[in-house]
Amino acid sequence: MAIDPVQIDVPDTPANFEEFGKYQGGTRRPFPQIHAVGLGEFGTHAVVAAELGTIYDGERKPARALLGSIEQDMLVIADRGYYAFDLWQQFMTTGASLLWRVAAGIKFPVLKILPDGSYISEVNNKKTRSGTYRIPLSAVTDPRDATHIPVRVIEYTVSGEDSENSETFRIVTTILDPQDANALELAAAYQQRWEYEISLKEIETQLLVSGRGLRSKSPEMIRQEWWGLLLAHYAVRALMAEAADTAYVDSDRLSFTRTLNIVRRQVINQAAFSPRQT
Repeated sequence: MAIDPVQIDVPDTPANFEEFGKYQGGTRRPFPQIHAVGLGEFGTHAVVAAELGTIYDGERKPARALLGSIEQDMLVIADRGYYAFDLWQQFMTTGASLLWRVAAGIKFPVLKILPDGSYISEVNNKKTRSGTYRIPLSAVTDPRDATHIPVRVIEYTVSGEDSENSETFRIVTTILDPQDANALELAAAYQQRWEYEISLKEIETQLLVSGRGLRSKSPEMIRQEWWGLLLAHYAVRALMAEAADTAYVDSDRLSFTRTLNIVRRQVINQAAFSPRQT
């Protein structure tokens, strides 16, 4: 599973501007935007939970609203914009395994080097870095009560056509034993996060007219339109997953665009008019 954001333009009405806000100046689009964070599955591209926010909320605030949808058997992957000690603690309380990328500026002490090239380190609360007190995870039952939490760090470089295009990735995980998942397996799992970004692009450019955004002129109707889009996307992806299982193929082999066209041709009770033209 992955958590990731999507930003979509909404009409520049006074109500939408007041509710959702918009970026001022620069080269960004001159429209108010919703800022939604969703929880999605890689294999099916299904978005199973989401939180609708504003451009002022950032990524971490909406992500907290997804905690109730996290299950213990999940591997939850996130990009570097999400890591913060308190958010890491909160996601650990769900019992799910975590695999998050972290910013290059965060320093990790090497406590133990593992056979697969990863190493054990720890993350801690900024308030305790002076060493005044220390509460390890092993001493508490709730991760939110710990000041120091062990993590496993995997570092690797993805090379481009030349050395200038190379990028170093550093990911941390709650999976401490390499026998449960080695460094190569976790690096490959993190790469699959792009599958979820494709899901968001499907909503932005396939269900919606590319570049047009949402059409509702009030915040209440924007929310209704947004949830309608998610339901429509989930329905199409559920159909694709069922078709893939029937044909014994990976659902990634099926085209979302072609499936969407098939669905549209089969729906005979179309809306009597287009809301975009009224």
